[in-house]
Formats: sequence, C-alpha cells, structure tokens
Amino acid sequence: MQNSSDRPLILITNDDGYQAKGINELAVCLRDLGDLVVFAPDGARSGMGSAITSLIPIKYKLIKQEPGLTIYSCTGTPVDCVKLALNEVLDRQPDLLVSGINHGGNMAICVNYSGTMGAAEEGCIFDIPSIGVSLLDHHADADFTECCRLGRLLARRVLREGLPHGTFLNLNVPKLPHVKGIKVCRQADGRWVREYKRSENASGESVFWLTGDFESAKPIHPENDMLALDCGYASLVPCKVDVTDYDFMNTLREWQL
Repeated sequence: MQNSSDRPLILITNDDGYQAKGINELAVCLRDLGDLVVFAPDGARSGMGSAITSLIPIKYKLIKQEPGLTIYSCTGTPVDCVKLALNEVLDRQPDLLVSGINHGGNMAICVNYSGTMGAAEEGCIFDIPSIGVSLLDHHADADFTECCRLGRLLARRVLREGLPHGTFLNLNVPKLPHVKGIKVCRQADGRWVREYKRSENASGESVFWLTGDFESAKPIHPENDMLALDCGYASLVPCKVDVTDYDFMNTLREWQL
C-alpha cells in the first residue's frame, strides 16, 4: 500500500473483526488525526492473546479504500494482522497503533488473554507506540461515545509524546454516559475461578462453556484498575513487553543451579 501523505500513519486493528461497531467507531473518531489503515480479522478472534498462525497460510483482502482510510480484512489472528500489515502491506512504519475498541473489558489479568492487547503488544515489539482500548460493554450495539472521546484524547497525546521502548498502554472505559476521567492505575492482581459451565450436547456428551468469576488477590492495592473502573473512571495501565522479574534475579543466582 502506497502512502505519500505527510500526515501520521495510524494502524488500527481489533479482535472482534473488521465489521464490529467498536473498530468502526474508533476509525471515525481518529480520522482527523492521520491516515488510517484498518487491518483486522475477518471475524471474531476474542481471547487469542498473542496467538499466531503457523500451520496454515493466511490471506488478506482489500475491503475499502478512500482518501485517508483503507480497510483490509485478514483470515488470521489479531497478532497476524499486525505482522502481515507491517511486513507485506504498509510502505512505512506507522506512527501509532490502536487496537480496539474492544466489546468488553480487558482489565486485570485479562490483559494476558486478550487478542486486543496481544495486538497492541505486537505493535510495541515493532517499536510502534501502541494502545489497546476496551469498553466494559459486550453488546454489539454498545454506546462508544465516551470511549471514543477518551481514546482519541490518549491517541493525540501518544502521537505527540511517544512511548518508552517496550511499553504499551491499556485503556479500559466503564459503561457510563459520563466518565469522570482517566486514572493511571496498576493491573489488579487476581485470577478467574469457577471458569466453566457444564452442559450436554444433543448426543449426551459433556461440553463446557467458558464463564467464571474474578477473584482478587489479597491485599487489594488501592490504585488498581478494577477499583478505578468501579468508581466511574477509565483506567490506564502502562504495560511492558519485558516480563523479566528483575527483583528475583539475584535470589535465583544464589540457587547455584
């Protein structure tokens, strides 16, 4: 794809598919900030994390092209979309990657499972300032007004300021008509429990549906993202690609393995 404009180049993807309302609302609200390339899955790919497709080929196709906006669909995962766009489609490095707007929250431990955040992390790996944006509403026709307002505000600032090497941002917005503001947070500590609901299929075989409840670890840190969302704020968590536990390195050396 050729792009000769001096405007910033913004790559947009998601895990709900290129036809989802969230990604289309995001494209509308970012349209004046730069030239947009939407490169997203051809259908829902929620919960893919950083999954990549390696055993079968993937392909993409052009859906729409007009000045300032190009839309592609891809048969792969969200991370596949980022990789393919950067390696085969774009003629220059994007100035910003925005993944979303996800239908449903990606706070706390969900950042590790989320295809939305997997795509944002992949952009970060390629040294692109990257943001994941999620709304705490799973409905297909959710109201993205506040989410778009805050996501655009953050995108403008990141375009201007950039992000540190290895850092990407996770913005979650509560389902409210008026959000109090953005609060910088840490990721809530906890895990999902009672994760499956058992039922039977027509043949009488047991099948399992993913469900569950989030259980916070104690003590609960007062600056975590879930508490901020419960209080009517959008949560903004800086995340890192490097998962090394530097504090434990010296202890590990003492093990003398």
